[in-house]
Amino acid sequence: MAGWEQALADLVNARGAALKRYAYLLCGNDSDAEDLVQDALVRAFTRPRRDEVENSEQYVRKTVVNLYLDRIRRRDVWRRVMPFALALAPDRVEDGSRAADARHDLRAALLELTPQQRACVVLYYHVDLPIPEIAAQLGCGAGTVKRHLYDGRRRLAGLLHDDIGEDDRAVR
Repeated sequence: MAGWEQALADLVNARGAALKRYAYLLCGNDSDAEDLVQDALVRAFTRPRRDEVENSEQYVRKTVVNLYLDRIRRRDVWRRVMPFALALAPDRVEDGSRAADARHDLRAALLELTPQQRACVVLYYHVDLPIPEIAAQLGCGAGTVKRHLYDGRRRLAGLLHDDIGEDDRAVR
């Protein structure tokens, strides 16, 4: 087995579930999360320089977030071009159940954030990346990441009816 094939197999076996959870937190849909991870793996391991990837998991995570943001942008363009078609097919259906557990509530609240806010919140709180690394992965400035984190936290607090105190984990 070639070096890159072994690296791919090792990554999928050891970290495949974690990559899917990461993608799920971004998109909020199980099948979309699987698609994101699969597409990211294909992109990461079909590039000509695939043997030079030192940290394949980090590279795949970055590819997942980039693919996610690209899909959101494409969907927004589609909505502007074809609003009548999307009015017939909503992208989510409420189940009407108010007895949802905390994970369901958090998932619903994450889906209410903008894609950039969601990406920043997931990278900061779930993946535990520092702000400079988030900025590098998203291709923006540290101040932009801080603003998305601030806005995302406030939005989540309002959606989850949670009071965020000053002694909570501060965005640095």
